Amino acid sequence: MDAPQTVFSTCPHDCPSQCALEVERLDPHTIGRVRGARSQRYTDGVVCAKVARYAERVHHPDRLKEPLLRSNGAFVPIAWDHALDLIAEKFTAATQTHGSEAVWPYYYAGTMGKVQRDGINRLRHVMRYSGMKKTICTGTIHPGWKAGVGGMLGAPYEIAESDLIILWGTNAVATQVNVMHHLTKARKERGAKLVVVDPYLNHSAEVADQHICLRPGTDGALAAAMMHVLFAEGYADRDYMARYTDVPDELEAHLKTRTPEWAAGITGLKPEEIVAFAREYGATERAFIRVGFGFSRSRNGAANVHAVSCLPSVTGKWPTRGGGAFYSNSDAFHLDQTVIEGLDRIDPEVRVLDMSRIGPVLTGDRADLGDGPPVTSMLIQNTNPVVVAPEHNLVRRGFARDDLFVAVHEQFMTETAEVADLVLPATTFLEHDDLYTGGGHSYLSLGLQAIEPYAQARSNHAVICGLAERLGADHPGFSMSARDLIDTTLRASGWPVVDDWDDNWLDCAPDFETAHFVNGFPTSDGKFHFSPRWEELGPAAAIMPPLPDHQAVIEEVDDAHPLRLVTAPARSYLNSSFTETPTSIKREGRPRVLVHPDTAARYGVVEDALVQLGNRRGEVKVHARVFDGVQPDVVVVEGIWPNKAFVDGVGINALTGADSPPPNGGAAFHDTAVWLKRA
Repeated sequence: MDAPQTVFSTCPHDCPSQCALEVERLDPHTIGRVRGARSQRYTDGVVCAKVARYAERVHHPDRLKEPLLRSNGAFVPIAWDHALDLIAEKFTAATQTHGSEAVWPYYYAGTMGKVQRDGINRLRHVMRYSGMKKTICTGTIHPGWKAGVGGMLGAPYEIAESDLIILWGTNAVATQVNVMHHLTKARKERGAKLVVVDPYLNHSAEVADQHICLRPGTDGALAAAMMHVLFAEGYADRDYMARYTDVPDELEAHLKTRTPEWAAGITGLKPEEIVAFAREYGATERAFIRVGFGFSRSRNGAANVHAVSCLPSVTGKWPTRGGGAFYSNSDAFHLDQTVIEGLDRIDPEVRVLDMSRIGPVLTGDRADLGDGPPVTSMLIQNTNPVVVAPEHNLVRRGFARDDLFVAVHEQFMTETAEVADLVLPATTFLEHDDLYTGGGHSYLSLGLQAIEPYAQARSNHAVICGLAERLGADHPGFSMSARDLIDTTLRASGWPVVDDWDDNWLDCAPDFETAHFVNGFPTSDGKFHFSPRWEELGPAAAIMPPLPDHQAVIEEVDDAHPLRLVTAPARSYLNSSFTETPTSIKREGRPRVLVHPDTAARYGVVEDALVQLGNRRGEVKVHARVFDGVQPDVVVVEGIWPNKAFVDGVGINALTGADSPPPNGGAAFHDTAVWLKRA
């Protein structure tokens, strides 16, 4: 047996941390422990428990071993060549019958690697298959952040140098363990205070100094009322605003009526709580806001994010070390992915379908399909829409169509794979080469193959190139190896090729002035925009608020639906990943709905009682946990559990809506009105 070795890699999962890893390789087929790389300053030796146990996933006995074809209601093994031939035949037949837009390659972030995730677009563009609007994660937060700041840059490491740290809409204990690692340094070394703004007492709020427990979808109201206080009580930095922002006087006039009393009626917070929070923020020079995804996943999510991003502009905290706000550093990498994605072959006439509306798309909604054909063939990589997409019952109905051919390339028999016609076994990140960017930090990172592929598993890149050959798709990227694509992309982007790197990662951090917008913001006029140019950020700009505000477009409670539902992440799962690993399942137990004691008493619900949640979209049965860490009209179900984990086999996304939030689409997972009753 070979002596164990330590190899460097990068976590591929859908997380801003994109941790640098030290992986114990026991032999060419086997890994042991996975640790955070100690010599990369953001990971700093820390990794989440899910990834530390990655050997459970790589060597899981339920991994897909060979291609499988549905035949007479059951899956039977077939050869790889036969499988790829069949996909090519189905795609060709769909094109000949309906036109190329009848084929819809569909993917997302089961891997964040640039080659293995995004290469499917090269096939899409060359073959003129329907485009895909990537909205399900960032559709609301991207335009919300860009509306004011203009670009995605910042200084994430300086959280350790802050005196007041605000986690706004992010449960970092569960979803970004490295954020907690660095802010803990500030708490220990500087006595920094941690405030968590979130609709429920999550794991991060439990360890915080203060929890601002607002109603979901009301963050814009809280931020506007805080700015009212900042202006009224002398915390506004008028000199900074005059130099760096667009309409400070107009903003101040607008905020006159956005009082703490006004916001209290919307947020469910007390006016004095809002005032005290605003004063503490205004009085603390090194106040740092870590903006999370959670509060963007609402019909007014973009407006919420914009309003929160205005706070450091009103107070002039952006230029301060350890101050300002941070969402993502993704603009720091400026990767030219032309060859990976076939960007030189995009036809702007080809329709683009919103991935978050996969249910309406597959059930023939003309608002999505336009004048084009129905989708009759799909290849799905890196995502599990039967579990994770909104409006589950509609999604399920779409996949049940007899005229729809679906091929799924996966590591496990997910519920999407179960409804497919053809299932292909996929490699894990340790079994192929890839390149990663860390939105939560500033590193380009490598993940080079560490062990041999499991059984007959093939990489995404290999599958795409195999299909391209059969379909006659002509592009240089199809003849390159994954490693060639990495170096080609680095070279085109102005970065050194892999052999010239000193480590497994390359630091692309912007300098202090750029990260703190000292020389201006990355907007067309160099100013922070209190008054966004929403028309540049999406087609539904007309209904966006002209200044930071509460946008009253959320799915509010009514007599028939008196509760608001939040579908928050679970600590041991990551979207639908890790729901198959034994330790994650053991830790999470089973799906539960968190219900306030007053609400539980009103409905006669006791601990562990089986209850039903429902609305016009569907009904879900789930066990109750009586929990006083929410407002009385809010309920929370943590984790994207498999549908089969629920009592009736219907998962929580049966309740979430697929309607498109302004200005540019997205998924409003935390914006759902429901009723509750005992089952």
